[in-house]
Amino acid sequence: MSRSFTRRQAQSLGVTGFVQNASDGTVQGEAQGPDEKLKEFIGHLKKGPSAAVVNGVNHSEIDVKEGEDGFTD
Repeated sequence: MSRSFTRRQAQSLGVTGFVQNASDGTVQGEAQGPDEKLKEFIGHLKKGPSAAVVNGVNHSEIDVKEGEDGFTD
């Protein structure tokens, strides 16, 4: 999965947070928004872009970060 795909999906849904490449080659990040939008976002991540192979999506709840106003990569 790519950072740009993740950012585009988040921005289209109004989800805030960030995404980055991890040293092990995976993509990781944080996202926040309404539950319905986060569920839709995770669904997009599980499918990934057409050229990607997604082996899994792990997610957990974290504390809300006040003042976030976008999604960066």
